[in-house]
Amino acid sequence: MRPAHLALAVMVALLWGFNFVPIKAGLTDYPPFLLLALRFGLAAIPALFVPPPAVPWLRIVLIGIVHFTAQFSLLFLGMAHGMPPGLASLVMQSQAFFTVLFANLFLREIPTARQGLGMALALAGLVVIATGIGGDASYLGLALTLGAAASWACGNIMVRGLGKVDMLRFVIWASLVPIAPALVLSLIFEGPQAIVQSLGHPSLAGLASILYLGVLSTLAGWGMWNYLLKLYPASTVAPFALLIPPFGAGAAALVYGEGFGLSRLCGMALIMAGLAAISLRLPRWQARAVPVPGAPIRPN
Repeated sequence: MRPAHLALAVMVALLWGFNFVPIKAGLTDYPPFLLLALRFGLAAIPALFVPPPAVPWLRIVLIGIVHFTAQFSLLFLGMAHGMPPGLASLVMQSQAFFTVLFANLFLREIPTARQGLGMALALAGLVVIATGIGGDASYLGLALTLGAAASWACGNIMVRGLGKVDMLRFVIWASLVPIAPALVLSLIFEGPQAIVQSLGHPSLAGLASILYLGVLSTLAGWGMWNYLLKLYPASTVAPFALLIPPFGAGAAALVYGEGFGLSRLCGMALIMAGLAAISLRLPRWQARAVPVPGAPIRPN
């Protein structure tokens, strides 16, 4: 990978890792479902100027519901109910574990021995983290975040059948899908008074959070990621997602002073090892032929 493209890949991981800090900031000013509607409302504005992708509308709607509406509703709710941003950035990456699992269940794709080992390590890490829940984290927040990761994985399975599609255009148009459901859920569960109060008294941090989530995390992040996927194989680009949890944990520690106890650190290490086993491809070593005395030499 060229140095400029390497810098882009690291930049995407940085944007998506730091993403969890503005989510926490946004949840201070806006209830979860309203924040969801505002994020994707901003991300969908380019649909006024960008033509829709060559994808059936039903598929755009279904993927928008699973990949965006369900995933980020559960993530925002999880972080609103006690999931720290640094830990959330790591637990969300368990989507790789769920993707392998769902591919086996629904697509009959049998995981390799290395993927099975990675899934076992990631599961062990989640168990270790769950045993150390307390203080700044809650079981409800962990369960909701795991649900968000599972929704992300379901979306991955659904997206796999799209073929060669301009992913940025697809993200822009799929961003239209969560807006109406999120507003309805906000009216039902958060109430008109909370909506009016949140929108009527915006803070600089809240507005910056929406701007970051809608423009930098959704549009810029996906745009750069899609650009790299057009230039390089997915096996070259995908492993850079392993940088998201370290960036997320570092940003949370720096901005919010999030601490990591021994059990949490051990669980995070196990999950990272599992994700590496699932995502990284090891080089294949071919046995070198040993010349036999008197044997004819074959031309290369």
